[in-house]
Amino acid sequence: MSKPVVLIVDDEPDLLELVSLTLHRMDLETRTAADVADAQRQLREKRFDLCLTDMRLPDGDGLDLVGWIQEHRPGVPVAVITAHGNVESAVRALKLGAFDFVSKPLDLAVLRKLVGSAIKLRGRQDPDETTVSQRAPRLLGHSSAMQQVRELIGRVARSQAPVHIYGESGTGKELVARLIHESGARSEAPFVPVNCGAIPAELMESELFGHKRGSFTGAVADKQGLVQAAEGGTLFLDEVADLPLHMQVKLLRLVQEKTVRPIGEQREQAVDVRILSATHKNLADLVAEGRFREDLFYRINVIELRVPALRERPEDIPDLTDAILGRLSRRLRIDTATLSPEALRALQGYPFPGNVRELENILERALTLSTGGIISPEHIHLRPPGRTATDLQALPLPLREPSGALGEQLEDIERDAIVKALEKTRYNKTAAAKLLGMSFRALRYRIKKLGIE
Repeated sequence: MSKPVVLIVDDEPDLLELVSLTLHRMDLETRTAADVADAQRQLREKRFDLCLTDMRLPDGDGLDLVGWIQEHRPGVPVAVITAHGNVESAVRALKLGAFDFVSKPLDLAVLRKLVGSAIKLRGRQDPDETTVSQRAPRLLGHSSAMQQVRELIGRVARSQAPVHIYGESGTGKELVARLIHESGARSEAPFVPVNCGAIPAELMESELFGHKRGSFTGAVADKQGLVQAAEGGTLFLDEVADLPLHMQVKLLRLVQEKTVRPIGEQREQAVDVRILSATHKNLADLVAEGRFREDLFYRINVIELRVPALRERPEDIPDLTDAILGRLSRRLRIDTATLSPEALRALQGYPFPGNVRELENILERALTLSTGGIISPEHIHLRPPGRTATDLQALPLPLREPSGALGEQLEDIERDAIVKALEKTRYNKTAAAKLLGMSFRALRYRIKKLGIE
């Protein structure tokens, strides 16, 4: 295979020479251009695997070249070289479709990582020519809404820009984040999910950034943070709206400067991670209320990806139910159950306030109650319109025909209570344990024993 070729666009001879020498040592070929016109000419005539461009050029702006490449050579990743501290220009470049950015004065280690990530995209087809479903078929559904999501995942996977995923609880935001990671250049590196709402505020900084031994009472050894654990890969901040304000400041520095400082450490450490975030809350409303920093909002919301609610794509329910029932049947080691036509129509007419997560819970209960491998409408207990999970807790349990030993019936009741508590606390196990009046360890044991995912 021929060597990858990189186009370097800058009007400073010293910088061109420095970058060219660095890339030659990485066994890459380089071409240079001094202005936008020359760069466009070379991009028309030759195939390149990466374009590095300065922001200020004699006949235009680096952003102009980024936009031109997105229109005429969308398969070529383009990274911009920005002045130190000029994060606004970098964000604008990312919004236009740039792969990533690097600041002056150039840190050659950072530059080598950036170029290495971009070259990994070499040989892959353009996002328009393939779909993520071919590489990651776990995102089920053939509705137009899900096709648009898959297409957007394919596009953002080729970039290093921060992506904010939003949608209602239970729609599969973490799955979307994993697909972005697995479809991009960082797929071989770690994917580290962090539930920002489940970590106590006083432990948040230590968990994310780590600490040095002796930096506070109880710090008996050095500890690596979750950010450092994601080095070279992706850090997924779930429920980012729950971050305390003091942590929002520190996260802003991570996004802008790509550095962290563990508690008790004097120097900052450079990190190479891509930031993906998600929440079911409206961040713009929280910004207006002063509960979320506006500057952080614009940094993590460079690309916005909305995951549709299940009620917006009822045509996907047959595919989802087949996959969920197949997985549950394999786990329970029983023959795969099927939905009756009446039961399927009932599910397709239900609004699913809990989305796919609620569908999974409904099918798990129905599978337990069904006999003969057929799930009928009477096996499906759907939430009455307008009723919330809290309302349902006040209702008496429905009378059931004895379907097995007493122990099995008690497990069904216990499973229902645990699932409702988890739904009410947005799957925060610590809060659910407190709601149920048991210890966290006991709840974890019961979840494992009862097979609750």
